[in-house]
Amino acid sequence: MTTPESRSAMVDANRSNWDSRVPVHLDSAFYDVAGFIERREPRLDAVEREEVGDVAGKSLLHLQCHIGIDTVSWALLGAAATGVDFSAPAVEAARDIARQMYVDVSFVQSDVLQLDLRRQFDVVVATHGVLCSLMDLA
Repeated sequence: MTTPESRSAMVDANRSNWDSRVPVHLDSAFYDVAGFIERREPRLDAVEREEVGDVAGKSLLHLQCHIGIDTVSWALLGAAATGVDFSAPAVEAARDIARQMYVDVSFVQSDVLQLDLRRQFDVVVATHGVLCSLMDLA
């Protein structure tokens, strides 16, 4: 059984892990942040685009957005996008990427299991690698 204290310790350890990945990912060839900023083209795979559909004119919430590349991509496709991540360095990097691209995107630092934005969204998206970070899917 997971106690509140052990859950808190696991969340803190996971957040620390993701905080430490931000500078590595910003400089990695895999993320190619500089190329993304320069090309200003959405970077979403076919499955994501097909499953989510047309987002133009819709409000979209992207959970566990990390450094925001997918969130900015949704905005480039016309969504009023909001990205959420629990890592402060990731959210700051995401804001910086959007700022450099002159793309209007909102980013919020929060644990998605504690999130309360007091509004509804047309589309809520969570993609690659997010389920392993959620201790209670219910």
